[in-house]
Amino acid sequence: MPGSLDKTRKQISKKRNGVINALHAKSRDSLRLHKAAVRDQRIVKLASTRHKKEQPLVDRVAFFQQALRARDEKVVDATPEVAEVQAMIHSFVHQYNEEYDTAKKARRAGRPASAREDLLKVKMTNLETEYKNGFLLPDLLTATSVSALHLWEGSWSYLPQLKWVKVTIDGQVRPAAFPSS
Repeated sequence: MPGSLDKTRKQISKKRNGVINALHAKSRDSLRLHKAAVRDQRIVKLASTRHKKEQPLVDRVAFFQQALRARDEKVVDATPEVAEVQAMIHSFVHQYNEEYDTAKKARRAGRPASAREDLLKVKMTNLETEYKNGFLLPDLLTATSVSALHLWEGSWSYLPQLKWVKVTIDGQVRPAAFPSS
């Protein structure tokens, strides 16, 4: 976590012989403490925003890593075929169908959709559209990429090192760049 407030507080307490509570409201030191606190809050807010933006891609890679591990328990071959990858993508795209159906059934007749139901519908539509245009995922068709995906421990910093591909609903596979934004 950001530590500029702690550093500033420590510097001011050294200067004042350990007494930091006796500051005037408009003094230079109190303004320094205030600026440091605001800076720390801004950094925490930016980090949480970045984490929210990165989390869907991390969840996507974790899903395919788990699917590969479940597949490797059944099959000896290290790399799946395009049809198997498409089946994995299909299960990822349609993972919200059951939850959406239960939310839809729980709604009384004549009532508008709940916020959760609307959110699920948007997610499902976006995933289906992406699958038609080219679904972005780590390369599961080469042995080196599969072994690199098995070594992935869940951090964002390791993802750019993986090879990425786009797989269409027709089965076309084309290389892709790591999504930076």
